Amino acid sequence: MTEMLNKEFSRKSFMKGGGAMLVGFSLVGAAEAGKAQAADSPFASNGSPDLGQVDAFIAIHADNTATIKTGRVELGQGSTTGMLVLAAEELDMDISQLFFARNDTNVTPDTGLTAGSSTIASAGPRVRSAAATARQVLLGMAATKLGVPVGSLSVSKGVVSGGGGTVTYGQLIGDKLFNVTMAAQSINPGVAPSKPISSYKLVGIARVPRVDIPSKVSGTYVYAQNIRVPGMLHGRLVRPRGQGAYGDGTAPAILSVDEKSISHIPNARVLRRGNFLGVVAPKEYDAIQAAAQLKVKWAPMPEVSGNGNMWKQMRAFDSSGQAPARIGAVSGNFDTAFASAAKTVTASYAHAYNGHMPIGPACAVADVTPDGALVMANTQSCYAVRTKLAAILPLPLNKIRVVYYEGASSFGNSPARYDSSQAAAVMSQLAGAPVRLQFMRWDEHGWDNYGPAQLMDIRGGVDANGKIVALEYTHFGIPGISQTLDDPTRQQVGVPLPAPGLGPVDTTNSGTQYNIANRRVIAKSLPLFNNYFKTSSLRAPQAPQTCFGSEQLIDELAYAAGMDPYQFRLQNITTSDQNQWRDVLVGSAKLANWKPKVAASNLSDANEVRGRGIALGAFAGSQAGVVVDIVVNKKTGKIVVTDAYASQVAGLSVYLPGVEQQMDGNLIMGASRALSETVVFNKAQVTSLDWVSYPIMRFKESPRTYYEIVQRTDLVPTGSGEPPAAPIPASIANAFFDATGVRIREAPMTPSRVRAVLKAAGH
Repeated sequence: MTEMLNKEFSRKSFMKGGGAMLVGFSLVGAAEAGKAQAADSPFASNGSPDLGQVDAFIAIHADNTATIKTGRVELGQGSTTGMLVLAAEELDMDISQLFFARNDTNVTPDTGLTAGSSTIASAGPRVRSAAATARQVLLGMAATKLGVPVGSLSVSKGVVSGGGGTVTYGQLIGDKLFNVTMAAQSINPGVAPSKPISSYKLVGIARVPRVDIPSKVSGTYVYAQNIRVPGMLHGRLVRPRGQGAYGDGTAPAILSVDEKSISHIPNARVLRRGNFLGVVAPKEYDAIQAAAQLKVKWAPMPEVSGNGNMWKQMRAFDSSGQAPARIGAVSGNFDTAFASAAKTVTASYAHAYNGHMPIGPACAVADVTPDGALVMANTQSCYAVRTKLAAILPLPLNKIRVVYYEGASSFGNSPARYDSSQAAAVMSQLAGAPVRLQFMRWDEHGWDNYGPAQLMDIRGGVDANGKIVALEYTHFGIPGISQTLDDPTRQQVGVPLPAPGLGPVDTTNSGTQYNIANRRVIAKSLPLFNNYFKTSSLRAPQAPQTCFGSEQLIDELAYAAGMDPYQFRLQNITTSDQNQWRDVLVGSAKLANWKPKVAASNLSDANEVRGRGIALGAFAGSQAGVVVDIVVNKKTGKIVVTDAYASQVAGLSVYLPGVEQQMDGNLIMGASRALSETVVFNKAQVTSLDWVSYPIMRFKESPRTYYEIVQRTDLVPTGSGEPPAAPIPASIANAFFDATGVRIREAPMTPSRVRAVLKAAGH
């Protein structure tokens, strides 16, 4: 690698190999995407192509291969293979003939952000439509070429046969444009010209290997962290170790910088724009040392609300009228039904901040010149980054090229989505050279967009037969899914913060699982600026927090009614959603071999006790049921999830191995968040900056996982990347009650918290 870096390369050449990449700027992505011509400059950014055109999504090559351009990115979730399965199915080609185009604002279409488990559900229909339309056009061309009717043709691996002759797709149109508009009616499976689902051979059936795994295993896969470019400097951010409250705590004023404090580090330079500060050096270790040793005096940060007792502070804001309430959902008359219920339960639940915390920190490589900019990064939306960069560089959109390279996943809006790309671009512009910026661990932990902390007051009632007659869910927290209104780099360079708005209230997991005639959902929005940390979407945004409260309340109602938790849910399950909730409830119980009993009916005085819990939750239009078995050590307070079982409905599941892998990851990550992960902070800022202060589940602690996909070919595909993350915290809490007879209503369920609730209950 050192030898490669010392060679001279122009910006119009690139070199790949050995898991690292020395790359120039004009050809990145173009070769993979099957463009007919090279970019007219290294910074050309002429996308997005017309989303109604087949050519925006598919290029057929002369060698009878095809490039599929989806506008989405591979985050480790396997959706790349899923999209190729869709395209191969409709084109009648083999997966081995298809190549996935790297997301590039000069090449691929803008089909939106790769987030919310939306790739197959939202971008998939466009790819399906393009492939089905392309096949229709190619068959018409083949019919003319072979002199036979279209109806007499057959296709296998892109070879059309009929009338005793054959012709390949590549021979028909190789490397030429279709210039055909997609048939709008074909966006759903089974609607012409898309194939009928009954004829599928790949979608929902084939267990083809993931296309990205071989190069990852062999070490030849090029991650964002591997990229090296000619003349590149290494950069590091200089920010306080841990952010403060959103506002002044995420853009603290720089009072002074002593540049002489790093004068002993060879060729290290200080870069500053407003309150944005960074360092660069030719050698990465020198940049790391410069960032650590640079003497900076920051203005004091505002005091973070609730240090020591965040939930008490939330209630104080509510009592003083600073947490206005909104009705998110209402049906029937909750107050009357609750007052007349045979049994009622009233309880409060709380869920602390979680972080995204990918193992590999965010990384971006940027080259910004007066003529244009190119950024290579593990963002989730190249087009959104381009728009953000246009405002802060500033440069025209068509001269800001953003190219995707995979990093260490994201799990939602981590700093890799937007902030690292913008920071690298600002540093490159200030340095007058390409800059490779990689976050340090304390940057990733301390400046994350956390999953929000949430406080819930929930009331419910049942009649004498165990039917839920009333439920009220009140949530204290963020105004919508995301409190993060802007990224730190933008704020630090002087972009004014927009005023917070009130987004829609998410009511998905607050009782919609059940047939409840009298239901009310209330959202109380807390004051954000200079009080709470910046937060955003974290795997299944808000769903684990909401389910942690609502699905415990359901369990508590089952206990009050003297019923088995599964039987109670089955009796009250809603059937208004084409039975998806019933499918996952029955599926998870069957998978776990559920044995009916009233929870906590077999308690033991032993130090180690076992319990089983169940919960339901949803995200991205998909439903999941989860059952867990746990062991609780009363003396140490440690909860171990030994087994986790999940059943999921995601409509027509396109790529089964990918869905299963996501279910597996959700169960493990969800258990980790529920048991140990919490953002720690003092009066001024975040202090959990490493894996000791923010522990995650270790391999040896991971549960055995079992999962089942309930294939629903009668429904369109819905999201598969996140649903089991929603119910698993509640299932663990419900299992804890089954094991101990004690409720634990705050997450994470750490050993110290477990010991405290057991002690309070007299254990």
